Amino acid sequence: MAAKKILFLTGDFAEDYETMVPFQALQAVGHVVDAVCPGKSAGDRIKTAIHDFEGDQTYTEKPGHQFTLNATFDDVDPGQYDALAIAGGRAPEYLRLNQKVIDIVRQFAEQRKPIAAICHAAQLLAAADVIRGKRIAAYPACAPEVKLAGGDYADIPVDAAITDGNFVTAPAWPAHPEWLRQFLVVLGTRIEL
Repeated sequence: MAAKKILFLTGDFAEDYETMVPFQALQAVGHVVDAVCPGKSAGDRIKTAIHDFEGDQTYTEKPGHQFTLNATFDDVDPGQYDALAIAGGRAPEYLRLNQKVIDIVRQFAEQRKPIAAICHAAQLLAAADVIRGKRIAAYPACAPEVKLAGGDYADIPVDAAITDGNFVTAPAWPAHPEWLRQFLVVLGTRIEL
């Protein structure tokens, strides 16, 4: 298996686990992962947030780790990447307001390259208008946006994931094992024990 080059979109107040875990796991299996955030350069840090499910009507939020970006957003050329991964949390709220981010997501979708999105990352997919007719999982509060963008909201357990064509989506970080497994399949990654 040749290593894939993956663009990882994240930002301030992205969910801590949804940033750290996929970034590290994809590198652990041999892929090259460039983590970027609009307005930031390699070496800059972003703040993350820990979202937990503690029985309230929605998740609770606590400060997470500082995450150091390893690539510069302004240098991103989607043609140089094999796949796109998008962290959830609150970052997609503002990422979707950046036209270059929208253009990047559209380019990956138009080229049918693998796109992994978790939790609130569906907000970015909806804003880019790339999920029409696709079955997409997301944090339940994002269901209206998925539906308004013409997607079929997949109401699946919080620890499950779904693949529809080149899209691999999941509701939240408890789905990491299944979400990452399905993304690795779409990437063509083989792990032998």
